[in-house]
Amino acid sequence: MKKVIIISDNQYIYDFLLSIKDEIKTLASFAFRYSSINESFKEKYSGCSDFLPIDVAKEMENLIKEYALIISWHCKQLFPKELVKQVRCVNIHPGFNPYNRGWFPQVFSIINKLPCGVTIHEMDEWLDHGPIIYQQIVDIEEYDTSYTAYCRILNTEIDLFRRHILTLINGNYQAFAPKETGNLNSKKDFNRLLEIDLEKRGTFGEFIDILRALTHDEYKNAYFMDKRNNKICISISITPPTPTSSP
Repeated sequence: MKKVIIISDNQYIYDFLLSIKDEIKTLASFAFRYSSINESFKEKYSGCSDFLPIDVAKEMENLIKEYALIISWHCKQLFPKELVKQVRCVNIHPGFNPYNRGWFPQVFSIINKLPCGVTIHEMDEWLDHGPIIYQQIVDIEEYDTSYTAYCRILNTEIDLFRRHILTLINGNYQAFAPKETGNLNSKKDFNRLLEIDLEKRGTFGEFIDILRALTHDEYKNAYFMDKRNNKICISISITPPTPTSSP
């Protein structure tokens, strides 16, 4: 039986994997791990045999030797070049490659209007890059914040995984290269968005887009500095339209 390891640092994804653990054990021998740098998971899952920490770089030789497939699913670690060249590594990415690869794709899609969605792709040495296996658009509505869009993205990832898990394990898919180069956003690019310039000129629409892109549940992302140099955090509350019933 093929051995598959899934490395995830997302609580929602882990809860899903835990819920289907018995269901998928007949397809392959699965192991679940989280990044050794994930301090909150270390504390929460200390002593848990189903979910152990891993340092991908330090354990590379064992990963190559033991596993036929490595799935990175919101993993906080970069995979070494030597690893992705010697074993099939697949990334489940919360963006529609090649657009807005890197950090928080939905944040940048709200602002720059590039496509948003989910991409399952083979990994190469570059970030969120490599032949595309499956993709699905997730539309961002005008009333979405980063958080509401992200929740739909996560559910789309799970749906794609469920539908294609056997194909991913066996590797009998036809991956393809994206037709465009696309763009990449770094953590620095995201951090530059956080401080709101109170002197900046623009339209109401542009400023609403920035605020909803930076509104993510309880995270205090957007802020401005007041006259006393105090940091004032700001977010936006949007009420979606009420669905109308047919007469």
